[in-house]
Amino acid sequence: MTDHLTNEWGNGVRIAAVETAVIEGNFDWILVRVTTDDGSSGLGEAYWGAGVLELIKAASAFIISKNPFDVARIIFELQRCLSGAGSQAGATVTTISGIELALWDLVARALDTPLSTLFGGRFRDRIRLYVDLHAGEEPTPESWAIRARDALARGFSAVKFDIDAPNPYRASSAENTDPWRLWYEPYNRTMSAAERRFIVDVVSAVRAAIGPDIDLALDCHWKYAVPDAIALAHALEPLLPVWLEDPVPPDNVDALRAVARSTRIPICTGENHYRLAGFRELILRQACQFVAHDIPKWAASSRPATSLHWLNSMGCSSSHTTSRVPSARWQPHNSARPYPTSSRSSFMLSISHGGRNSFSNDHSSKTVTSSSPIALGMV
Repeated sequence: MTDHLTNEWGNGVRIAAVETAVIEGNFDWILVRVTTDDGSSGLGEAYWGAGVLELIKAASAFIISKNPFDVARIIFELQRCLSGAGSQAGATVTTISGIELALWDLVARALDTPLSTLFGGRFRDRIRLYVDLHAGEEPTPESWAIRARDALARGFSAVKFDIDAPNPYRASSAENTDPWRLWYEPYNRTMSAAERRFIVDVVSAVRAAIGPDIDLALDCHWKYAVPDAIALAHALEPLLPVWLEDPVPPDNVDALRAVARSTRIPICTGENHYRLAGFRELILRQACQFVAHDIPKWAASSRPATSLHWLNSMGCSSSHTTSRVPSARWQPHNSARPYPTSSRSSFMLSISHGGRNSFSNDHSSKTVTSSSPIALGMV
């Protein structure tokens, strides 16, 4: 922290550099550092993707010499200046998000205050984690159950599994022995009865292993068509999942709404949606009960808590969610990257209707490569 920044709220201090570094993890973690002319700095992260580093370099030209405390103004200008590159979604939004997170980190450090304070203060001091276990080591119910029991032994009270993980009954699997296989093919998002039974069997084994009081979330990764997603949801209802995530592709809100209205399992979605506007139809059309936004795709952290408090006040967001009421609980998505984990935590502390923050069981960093002179000690 510097007295100059703190006492004058950034007057006279200007952005001097925007730098990047890449950490090789489960995928590339693109870190962004914004530094001022007095040496103060903040760290953020942009979601990975082709062209993001180039876009950060292009964006930096628009913010050099700007007051780092003018976060909302800087983001507004970046969205306008980069509009020709697609500032509503994709790599441009993740670029802007990474810079914005770095700016907020810089401001919070300068004021020597938690980021959650800048988002409006805290509703809670602790955040519940769920662990994303993906799947068993083998495609067997017992293998899935072993992984679930291990998570409980480590103290987790909520777990998530990817029920779209490879299995011997999938239509595209060379090991598929289902005699009806010839009637299915890998491009129409269908599911055979045998595959559905397999999924129910492994989830049943997990539920038996963890008992009735542990939250169990299930992720489909947009794999299925509406009829198959509904049939799967109905088969899973007796196992009481806390949510069914992304059962259908993300580009059709009405399709997701059809699934949500056909099952008692709450529907979760959001990691493929960008900016606050990307969630408007999901909420207004009651297409989900949990919104799993990805902070590095948000590009609106200057107003997240304010926006979500507004949604809560109009009845579109609530901590009490069922399939029968027009509500959505905010449930941040996380792929175990370090700085989004921190920003999500600050975000979750500052809203009344947050859910659980996610933790990935298998993701870890390996090596570091530098695309500009960020000291590796900072990473």
